[in-house]
Amino acid sequence: MNNNQQLHLVIGGAGAIGSAVINELRSRNIPVKALERKKAIKGIETTHADVLDLEAFTKAAAGATHIYVCVGLPYFARIWQRDWPSVMKNTIEVCKTYHAKLIFFDNVYMYGPPPLSMPFTEDNEQKPVTKKGKARKETADLLLAAMRKGEVQGVIGRSADFYGPYAVNSPFYIVFLENILKNKNPQWLGKPNVRHTYAFTKDNARALLELALDESCYGQVWHLPVGKPVAIEEIMMLINRYFHSEYKISYMPRALLNIMGLFIPILKEAKEMIYQFDDPYVVSFEKFKRKFPNFTVTPYDRGIQEMIMSFREN
Repeated sequence: MNNNQQLHLVIGGAGAIGSAVINELRSRNIPVKALERKKAIKGIETTHADVLDLEAFTKAAAGATHIYVCVGLPYFARIWQRDWPSVMKNTIEVCKTYHAKLIFFDNVYMYGPPPLSMPFTEDNEQKPVTKKGKARKETADLLLAAMRKGEVQGVIGRSADFYGPYAVNSPFYIVFLENILKNKNPQWLGKPNVRHTYAFTKDNARALLELALDESCYGQVWHLPVGKPVAIEEIMMLINRYFHSEYKISYMPRALLNIMGLFIPILKEAKEMIYQFDDPYVVSFEKFKRKFPNFTVTPYDRGIQEMIMSFREN
């Protein structure tokens, strides 16, 4: 099947990852349509349905040959536990109905217990200690089981914490860049000088398409490309260079995080994931590099600049 005979449906096309996937598909002249619950996406055909409503989802997905799960559920553990498995079950059923390929944009929350061995690969132990990690493991396991049984042709691309244009859920944005754009010093929830790997949204999109368009990648889990391990202080230097500023990071004490979590829901929800920023947290994408040796990762300075520009323009 050539590209013109395909229809790639992106669930969650209005989000930071979904929109990057749509833009990448369009750049390759691959027919694409977005699926959103209510939003209309400018310049792209958008169909509307709630993916938790199997009947409506099935009707909306008619004609799709590839379905990308890029949906972003509200960042609350209770919602993830309730809805993520249902999202996957319904997507599997829709893909079975239309014999469509399923491309799942996943994260790395299922690995544990911390601290993880560094760098960690797709084979790392999966005994998550957080509610969100358990929800993501349950969700991915549903797809892995369906692939093993031959019920669906799918592929899983796992991303590290991502950043990029309009990525409001990025750790670089929450009380960090968000504060800077208000001319305030940034705050960081983790410890100083802890090295971490991050993925640029546009790199994630390009990598997902490489997986989606290569038949030999299906039935597997792949870590998506990341930049080199960096500490938040290095990111601060890049941001200061961009703004010609001298902002200084303040590190939020855990006692204050507990108090602020009572008033700011996103901080309360982030607390269980703080272990990722207390010790080095380095994702290996060696498997992907061996498969796609010519893939280039966007440097942090360029990615950070694009992220800042997107928020300054809006």
